[in-house]
Amino acid sequence: MPITVTAPRDVLTSAGEREILPRLTDALIEVSGLTGNTFFGPMIGGTVHVLSPAYIYAGGVNSPLVMVELKLPNIGLPTVADRAAFIAAATDIVDASTIVGHNRVHTWVNILNAPDGGWGVGGIAYTGDDLISAVTAAA
Repeated sequence: MPITVTAPRDVLTSAGEREILPRLTDALIEVSGLTGNTFFGPMIGGTVHVLSPAYIYAGGVNSPLVMVELKLPNIGLPTVADRAAFIAAATDIVDASTIVGHNRVHTWVNILNAPDGGWGVGGIAYTGDDLISAVTAAA
């Protein structure tokens, strides 16, 4: 389940650049109710992209946006409440990872779902049922 963070240079603190992905990973595990699951945790990975502020836009003009994008199978975070909980947690994590003065309105969190069988690791395409079986077996 890839998490991608994109931020303008000098908006994330140096500690924030290092800590944001582990903290987002923990938030996803917690919101999913899968703390300690030996299959689920290692399936979460991600990248932090720190770009020149000249390359980040909102409304067609440069903006200090920090964007968090989570891609997961369509069974992940299945309810509106689950998705809202992750979005709130991710926004709080961005707040804790950015410089003083970063405005929450400049934090965008998007959750994208892969269709059944459209998510895979190591060359294996998992259906929702496959993932549920693997998570249950690792509980």
